[in-house]
Amino acid sequence: MTLRRHLLLSITLGLTLGCAGAKPAAEPGALERVALVHGGAGPWAVAGYRMGDYALQRLGLPRGSFKLEVIHHSPAQVQYTCVADGAAAATGASLGKLNLSLVTTPAPEDVATTFRNCDTGQSLTLRPSASFVHRFRDVPREKLGEAGRTVLSLPDADVFEPVTP
Repeated sequence: MTLRRHLLLSITLGLTLGCAGAKPAAEPGALERVALVHGGAGPWAVAGYRMGDYALQRLGLPRGSFKLEVIHHSPAQVQYTCVADGAAAATGASLGKLNLSLVTTPAPEDVATTFRNCDTGQSLTLRPSASFVHRFRDVPREKLGEAGRTVLSLPDADVFEPVTP
């Protein structure tokens, strides 16, 4: 194959894979980062990771920033609190840095995570989307890893949605 044809093929492939509306490739090592913090990379923890990654981009903060505050609201049930570990994996927020906290709520419908840039006061609150909850509510333990990989590749809207005040 000539260099010219190879370049043309590469450009065409790049444009095809990078078409508008496509989800960008997941960060290399994302599932490993979630598993390191959480002990596994199931769907709810990966959803928290996706939410945290999205929030960092919107708030203009790097991972590990002390300017970020993360408050996770959920019932004290493992499935829902997993989101907080995923958010910690994405953002670097932690209990030890005093920028991650958990607020216990009575109902699963109240699951939401608020991300705030302490310097600007800008914040956003995200919650698992209804389609995510329906699809991943009762994943059997032996299928958690597979479900987590699926969540990593879904469009944002299929994983989470903003909570409007």
